[in-house]
Amino acid sequence: MNFASYNIQYGFGLDGRYDLPRIARSLEGADVIALQEVTRGFSRNGFADMVADIAALFPDYFWVYGPACDMHVEPDQGTPAPAPGTRFQFGNMVLSRWPIASTRTLLLPRSRTLSKINPQRGATEAVITMPGGAFRVYSVHLDHVSPDERIRQLQFLHAHINAFVQEGGSLTGAAEFDLPEPPLPEDYVILGDFNMEPESPEYCALAGAAGGYYGRVARIGTPVDAFAALETYRLESYSWMDPEDHGKRMHLDYCFVSCGLVSRLKSARIDTQSVGSDHFPLWVEIGD
Repeated sequence: MNFASYNIQYGFGLDGRYDLPRIARSLEGADVIALQEVTRGFSRNGFADMVADIAALFPDYFWVYGPACDMHVEPDQGTPAPAPGTRFQFGNMVLSRWPIASTRTLLLPRSRTLSKINPQRGATEAVITMPGGAFRVYSVHLDHVSPDERIRQLQFLHAHINAFVQEGGSLTGAAEFDLPEPPLPEDYVILGDFNMEPESPEYCALAGAAGGYYGRVARIGTPVDAFAALETYRLESYSWMDPEDHGKRMHLDYCFVSCGLVSRLKSARIDTQSVGSDHFPLWVEIGD
């Protein structure tokens, strides 16, 4: 299975051009796709319904969208008015070759800022059913300003991911609604833009701190960084580039997996040849 994660920056590339087909081409061959910064009703991209447009570019995929931020759009004098009832939505998307049995969007903790923008962030959960069994995928986008905020968000995310089976996902007792009971798989894949660098305090809040003698010890219930497990990090590794200064680069995007999937990890890479966003697609292969 090929997993891909991509923060698509409202559809704008390093060249400032809005081009969703270009983004879709860079994701060809992925079985499961996690997207961040997917919008509806955003003035900067002409109030595009990116969800519908992306779904149309992947007609053979199942998909879900989790808008963590949702606001009414007021007409702005001097610009074309949006259709009545247009809402600005900002969130994550998951696409899959296999059916998505259930979904929910976990609203991550946040605090009110005075100057820097701080939208509500979310982690969109998708329970995917495939012939070999079900698993969970999370498309995640963390705060971009404060390490303290990211730590709180990761602690929240960690707690809910581990409580999934006990909470019962999006629905239990489904027979009352004449629905099949959705699966409750233990294994998961967490993909997205974490806005943190490797071995930062917030990284360690999720993956655990590495000791000087034993290093980082894998523990049940603690997500494992796929790139670290496969030893694919390099000093020059990066997943984001400043569109105004291409020399400014950071590794901000990750794939974490449950302990049950570590032995099945095959490869992990960043496609730095793609120019459809200021981020680059992250790819991870997990075997049967």
